[in-house]
Amino acid sequence: MNNIRLTTAQALVRFLDNQYIEVDGKEIKFVKGIFAIFGHGNVLGLGQALEEDSGTMSVHQGRNEQGMAHIATGFARQCLRQQIFACTSSVGPGAANMITAAATATANRIPLLLLPGDVYASRQPDPVLQQIEQETDLSISTNDAFRAVSKYWDRVSRPEQLMSACINAMRVLTDPALTGAVTLCLPQDVQAEAWDYPLYFFEKRVHRFERYSATDAMISDALVRIQRARRPLLICGGGVKYSQAGDVLQAFAHRYGIPVAETQAGKGTISSASAINVGGVGETGSLAANMLAQQADLIIGIGTRYTDFTTSSKGLFKNEDVGFLNINISRFDAGKLDGLMVIADARQALIQLDNALAETQYHAEWGDDIAEARHQYHTEVKRVYSIEYQDENFTPEVEDGLDREKVYKEFNELTGSLLTQSKVLGVLNETLPEDAIIVAAAGSLPGDLQRVWQTRGTNDYHVEYGYSCMGYEVNAALGAKIAEPSREVYAFLGDGSFMMLHSELVTSLQMNKKINVILIDNMTNGCINNLQMGHGMGSFFTEFRYHANENAVQEGGLIPVNFAKIAEGYGCKSYQVTCYEELIAALADARKQTISTLIDIKVLPKTMVHGYFNWWRVGIAEVARSNIIEANARQMAEKVKSARQY
Repeated sequence: MNNIRLTTAQALVRFLDNQYIEVDGKEIKFVKGIFAIFGHGNVLGLGQALEEDSGTMSVHQGRNEQGMAHIATGFARQCLRQQIFACTSSVGPGAANMITAAATATANRIPLLLLPGDVYASRQPDPVLQQIEQETDLSISTNDAFRAVSKYWDRVSRPEQLMSACINAMRVLTDPALTGAVTLCLPQDVQAEAWDYPLYFFEKRVHRFERYSATDAMISDALVRIQRARRPLLICGGGVKYSQAGDVLQAFAHRYGIPVAETQAGKGTISSASAINVGGVGETGSLAANMLAQQADLIIGIGTRYTDFTTSSKGLFKNEDVGFLNINISRFDAGKLDGLMVIADARQALIQLDNALAETQYHAEWGDDIAEARHQYHTEVKRVYSIEYQDENFTPEVEDGLDREKVYKEFNELTGSLLTQSKVLGVLNETLPEDAIIVAAAGSLPGDLQRVWQTRGTNDYHVEYGYSCMGYEVNAALGAKIAEPSREVYAFLGDGSFMMLHSELVTSLQMNKKINVILIDNMTNGCINNLQMGHGMGSFFTEFRYHANENAVQEGGLIPVNFAKIAEGYGCKSYQVTCYEELIAALADARKQTISTLIDIKVLPKTMVHGYFNWWRVGIAEVARSNIIEANARQMAEKVKSARQY
C-alpha cells in the first residue's frame, strides 16, 4: 500500500513530526512542538489531529496568540534558528493577533511557522462567525493580512495542496538567507477533509544547513579592499551568532588588529571582556565603538542588515574615504551601503579570508587606539553604573526644559524611591548569574543595554530590536527558557511593555518553566518621552497621568500601579523594590525560587544612559507654533545633508 488516508490536519501533523535539520553533521529535530489556542476553525481539524497523535512533538496551550508566537520566536532565536515551534489559532481575531508576531520574526530573520485557521474554502456557510466579507473579492480573509509580514504565504484550499505548501514552507524556514515567518492558512473545512496521501510525503526529511563559501573572486576582491585599509572596523551582526562564528571572528580580529563593534543582534557573540570588543555601535552604541567608527576607513559588516540604529541613520561613519565590505548569506543585505559583496556563510567566509590574509603580513594600523578606546569605555561604564540621584555625576540625558525636580518629588511621594535606571542596570550586571540570559525588546532598555551591558559571549544577550516589539519580552523569555532550561532567564522591560502584553507569564507557571521579570516602572513611556521632548515638544501623552478633565488633558497626577501584586495574583513570587538593598535581596531570593518571579523596581524617569556621538533621523514638523520645534527641524535637515544617502 503506497497511500494512507488522512485528514489534511492529520497529514500536516505527521509531516511536521518528521522534519529534521543537520548542522555541521549534527542532526536536530526541527519542529519541537506546537503552541495552540483552539477555537472554531482549528479545534476539530488540527486540534483533533494533535489530540489523536502528535507524534514526538509537544503541544502547549497559549494565553494570547501574539504572546505564544513570541514564545516560538524567542525559542527559535535562542536555539540559533536550529529548532522551532509552530503556532495554530482559530479564524478571525485569533489569527489576526499573530500578525504582529509574524512581523517581529520576519524583521529579525527568525523562523516562525504559523498555522491560522481560515474561512470555509467551499463558501457554503458564508459568512461564518468572525469572517470579514470583502464585497469586491470573496477570496480574501483576515489571513491575507499575513502576506505583508511573511517570507512565505500559502492557503491550502484542497487537501492535496498541503504537500507543495509544506515542502515550500520548510524550504524557507531552513534557509538562513530567506527565513522569517511562514504562514500556511488552513480553511476549517479543508482541515477535516480526507485524502489519500502518498507515504513518501511522510518520510524523514533532513534539511541541511549548508555553509556556503564565497567565490574565489569575492575573496580576491575583499583581500584587495582590506589590504588598502589602515583602520578597518568589523561589525558583528546577528548572522555571526547564528553561524556560530564567534570564535572565528574573535581569532580573526585579534590576528589582524581589527576592533569588533556589535549590533543588537550580534551582541553576546563574543565576550565584552575580549580585548578586541569595543561594544555596541550606532545610535545606541557605546563610547568606544562610536569613537572608532568615525575614524574607520573600511567597515567590514558581517551578518548585519545595517539598520538605521546600526549606522546612526547612515551618519556615523565620518571618514570621507570610508568604504564597505559586506559579508552576508543574503545578497539583499550584502548589497547595502553600496558595499563590496561577499555572499557566504559568516564562519566560512571568515575562514577563507583568514587563509588569504595570512599570506600577506597584513595588520591594521590602530596601534594603541583600541586599548585606549576600551579604557575610556570601561571608565564610562563604571561612572554610569554608579550614578545616583543628586550626586555630582547626575546629569539628564535630554535637556528638554522639564521641571525634573517637581516630577521626581511627585514620583518619590508615590513610591518612596529615588532609584536611577543606570545604577539599577549596574547592580543587575554585577549580580545576575554569569550564565544568565537577558531578554529585552523595546523602550529605553535596549539602548542602555547595548551601550553599557557587559556580556559573557555565551548566547546570553537576547534583545529583539529588528522590530522593537513592545510585549515581546516576557513571552520570548519563556521561549528562551524552553530552549535552555538549565539557565536563569531574565526579561528586562518597562511598565509600558508589561501592560502591552505579558500573557505567557501564566503559561510559564503552567509549564513549570521559571522565568524572572525585571520590571522598570517609571510611570512613563520614557524612550518616546525623551524623543519628543528632546526635539521641542511637551510631555504629550507619554507620561502615565490621570486626565484632568473631559477633554482628556493629561494634567493629573502620575498613575501608580503595583505590578508585584499583579504577578502575585497569577501565582508568581513577586517583590517591590524602592532601594538598592531591596534589589540585591530580591535578586538573591529570586534565585532560590522554583516558580516564575517578578521584581517591580520603581525607577526615576529620565535616568537612563545618554548617547555617544550618536544621531538618529526622525521626522520633525517643519512648521509649528514652537520656535524650538522649527529650529530642530532645520538642524535635522542640515544633519541629513552630511549623512550617506543610500
